[in-house]
Amino acid sequence: MKKLLVLRHAEAGMSFTGEDRSRNLTAHGQEQARGVGQLLLEEEHWPEVTLVSDAMRTRQTAIWIGSVMGERGTTPYLDSRLYLGDSRTLGSVVNETPETAETLLLIAHMPGVQELSMALASMASEERAVLSMAEHWPPGGLAIFTFDGPWAELDHRSADLREFRRPAL
Repeated sequence: MKKLLVLRHAEAGMSFTGEDRSRNLTAHGQEQARGVGQLLLEEEHWPEVTLVSDAMRTRQTAIWIGSVMGERGTTPYLDSRLYLGDSRTLGSVVNETPETAETLLLIAHMPGVQELSMALASMASEERAVLSMAEHWPPGGLAIFTFDGPWAELDHRSADLREFRRPAL
């Protein structure tokens, strides 16, 4: 059984340069990211692969998560296609995941993370989790999916949404 963890980056502030890609996490966002790392560690959601948008806020989210996970963390792979990518683009990147990975952490942006997750959620998904995810996806929000089959075949309605977690902070 494979596990897909879809995370919206933690809370970001304004850019000093005016470029959206260079926005940093706020102090609150750093705490959110550490909280996600703690959740992943405690609940044994240990990714073998972490795919991250090349924006500063997603990279920093991955770094703060990794700082909590220690040796259970992975080296993030930056992929520019994840920066503000739509559902199809994010899905294509996920489909390229090596089959040796049982758990994948994807850190990207709205609205792509929400659109992808809504598209993937099967009829067997937890109803409350789907409704919560559809209603509002805050910074640091995390969708936890499980599915059987190869990454390359993950597509619409083929993953079971088990939980949607909002940041504790």
